Amino acid sequence: QVQLVESGGGVVQPGGSLRLSCAASGTIFRINIMAWYRQAPGKQRELVAAITSDGSTNYVDSVKGRFAISRDRAKNTTYLQMNSLKPEDAAVYYCNGDIQSTSYSWRTDYWGQGTQVTVSS
Repeated sequence: QVQLVESGGGVVQPGGSLRLSCAASGTIFRINIMAWYRQAPGKQRELVAAITSDGSTNYVDSVKGRFAISRDRAKNTTYLQMNSLKPEDAAVYYCNGDIQSTSYSWRTDYWGQGTQVTVSS
């Protein structure tokens, strides 16, 4: 079994920065794609950023140039550095991982519990 635990959310003023962390633990053979999603009240969950096993990244247009996703393979931890935050970035941010527990396991989608990001003056 695999667990994803997010941290780093909080309250920040517009223009400020936060760094979210997502630590994967448990039985892990291979981490394929790691991603951050967010969901604001009354809105659908959206993909914010993703990073593949070879380090390729992808971002939703609204955060390009402001957010950066990265991975520390040794720590099985994925980060989302968020700069120049705007009120519309406020949401619950969820970590998502496409992970294999063993060499013969199917790739499985795992989710963290979510961390709240509030952007307000």
